[in-house]
Amino acid sequence: MSALRPEDAGEVDALLRAAFPGPEGAALVRQLRADGAMASERIIRWQGRIGAYAAFSRMVAPEGWFCLAPVAVLPEWQGGALAAGRPGPDGAFHLGSRIVRETVETFASRPVRNVTERGLVPTLVVLGDPRFYARCGFSLERAARLVSPYPVDHTLIARPGEDVPEARLVYPAAFG
Repeated sequence: MSALRPEDAGEVDALLRAAFPGPEGAALVRQLRADGAMASERIIRWQGRIGAYAAFSRMVAPEGWFCLAPVAVLPEWQGGALAAGRPGPDGAFHLGSRIVRETVETFASRPVRNVTERGLVPTLVVLGDPRFYARCGFSLERAARLVSPYPVDHTLIARPGEDVPEARLVYPAAFG
């Protein structure tokens, strides 16, 4: 997994348009960038192409929280298609779970400047299939006391510790 380079933006735009049924995913990323809400963008290259993409942006509230969205994999490589016919489970070929898991590990292992320095607990929020995201390091149980404009039964968090925070989630304007 590596950080997105400016020259990769066009290929990411094409990946997002291919991975989602409409232009909304690509438009969301462009708006997050334009609004200055994008905290980081990660990619996984495979066979000379960007095969997976993940973005995390700064939440409006709570302070020090981030949102993982969107996450995309080229359609022909979704669902572990790269691992088909290979013996045993090989996470290297499951690009979707790999990029999410590595994003969570990177987020959890590196202090988020200007967040941890101020004593805030950096938290990563995701909205999606709880079975998939729980396998990648997110917790549905720890998100149980959150108030969200989206379904809480599909809202998960990753953060240090074992607490169950109470908070109202306010996403960046681009999600509106």
